Amino acid sequence: MVREVYRRIDKQGKRPVWIELVPESAALARAEELEASADARALPLYGVPFAVKDNIDVAGMPTTAGCPAFAYTPAKSATVVERLLAAGAILIGKTNLDQFATGLVGVRSPYGACSSVFDASHISGGSSAGSAVAVASGLVSFSLGTDTAGSGRVPAAFNNIVGWKPTRGAVSAAGVVPACRTLDCVSVFTLTSSDALQVMKAASGYDALDPFSRVGQEPSPWLGGPFRFGVPSKGQLEFFGDDAAAELFARAEERLAELGGTRVEIDFALFRAVAELLYSGPWVAERLAAIREFFELHEAEMDPTVRAILGGSTGYSAVDAYRAIYRLAELRQKSEAEWRRMDVMLLPTTGTTYKIEEVRAEPIKLNANLGFYTNFVNLLDLAAVAVPAGFRSNGLPFGVSLIGRAWTDSALLTLGDRLHRAGSSELGGTKKALQETPAMTAGTPPGCVLVAVLGAHLTGQPLNWQLRERGARLVRTCRTARGYRFYALSGTSPAKPGLVRDQLMDGPGIEVEVWAVPEARFGGFVAAIPPPLSIGSAELEDGEVVKCFLCEPYAIGSAEEITELGGWRAYLARESKDVG
Repeated sequence: MVREVYRRIDKQGKRPVWIELVPESAALARAEELEASADARALPLYGVPFAVKDNIDVAGMPTTAGCPAFAYTPAKSATVVERLLAAGAILIGKTNLDQFATGLVGVRSPYGACSSVFDASHISGGSSAGSAVAVASGLVSFSLGTDTAGSGRVPAAFNNIVGWKPTRGAVSAAGVVPACRTLDCVSVFTLTSSDALQVMKAASGYDALDPFSRVGQEPSPWLGGPFRFGVPSKGQLEFFGDDAAAELFARAEERLAELGGTRVEIDFALFRAVAELLYSGPWVAERLAAIREFFELHEAEMDPTVRAILGGSTGYSAVDAYRAIYRLAELRQKSEAEWRRMDVMLLPTTGTTYKIEEVRAEPIKLNANLGFYTNFVNLLDLAAVAVPAGFRSNGLPFGVSLIGRAWTDSALLTLGDRLHRAGSSELGGTKKALQETPAMTAGTPPGCVLVAVLGAHLTGQPLNWQLRERGARLVRTCRTARGYRFYALSGTSPAKPGLVRDQLMDGPGIEVEVWAVPEARFGGFVAAIPPPLSIGSAELEDGEVVKCFLCEPYAIGSAEEITELGGWRAYLARESKDVG
């Protein structure tokens, strides 16, 4: 595998994708080391080749951040690189980028301009340009980028691959040259969402070396059933004259609805107002703070556009910074009203794309256009996954992004995989079929407990509010496995049933609703359950075991067995008929 990777790189050429390669002999030695270890074969990323954006440290290799005058050679690798190597991955090299990770275009580098794998005249997107192209070209299985304003998503859209922008702090940024240190994320490019999830598991985790590192889990009960996706109103969508992109986005909306989503129009103006703060406010000064000493000594050796952006930040004061923080807090609070109406947001990753020469002619304006749908995400502490969503008639790919609250990363990747498979067939520019790769399975929604209810907690019944007030979502309606007896308990208010397993009985199975309950609220839900009921485990008709309402055996002595009715609703219908 390693020999084939280097053969492909040699055939394509080092530039402009790569800034520095691991010597082939060293990569082969790493492969031989892994092959010689029986324990290594169990590692989650055993033998998987990857690349690293060249603003991320690798011990013994120069870090340039796309600027030769800035280069230094670190003695220690970034924490995320160390974790990936410990998981069995094989590093191939360091990739090209918009200088100091400033740009969404991929042309602001002395090492050459990267282009889309589908058309050499069109931009690859940036700033993580080389990392995206390396994956889309089939040179590595995954790569690391960074994302402050969209750099882990825009190149994914232009190269027909997946770009995961983690929750801030989920992946350590220790050993990463900062752009905006309070906003930066290490991002991941892969061909599929499943691959991104594997990398996420290996790369994530708290790191004491990164003061912005953190851990968390946001429950995603919506993943198991119907969900709501927010989209800008028609008047708030912007495609910059790209009618093909507008049509492809409309199709993506339709596919997401077919996957169980309900479309909700949101006020995207709030999110655009946040986006404006990133480059039209004092956060641009944070980019200068990261390299101020270098900038003052080597300004003339920088890319002219990057130099102009950073140089223009010197006029902001501490007062401006605080005012911007207050404005952001105001907008964040207002955006909460929109998030209460949706579970995820669906956006075009970009409204359009451009040719390399077009970007060179108007570097600031066209770059800003590319950030129309991306710049607000980190400021609002959101997670995002960019996935392919089809091709224009001219052969250029289009992508969409699923955006969610912080810590919904794995849920976004799972939903992203479904959407990807519903609208694409090829992986990157490799010609490999997406359908040849394994689809992700939902399982239990992240951060949730699956609970089967069968009586007063059913939809429309008097205690269903106890589920809904805790943010639980209905996943499905099904039956238990055979061999459960069902009773109408006496003396309960409201009326409740009891479920008892009898392995000697071959019953019909009892109708239940399965709900996803956020883990943090599960304890309070259980505490409200009165005797003789309790929460135990029950087997469903498909063999899955979930938490379920069970009844203590002593209570069935005075109860009426209603097993033959097959469910509580049938019992209520019978009682209503009898009363009538």
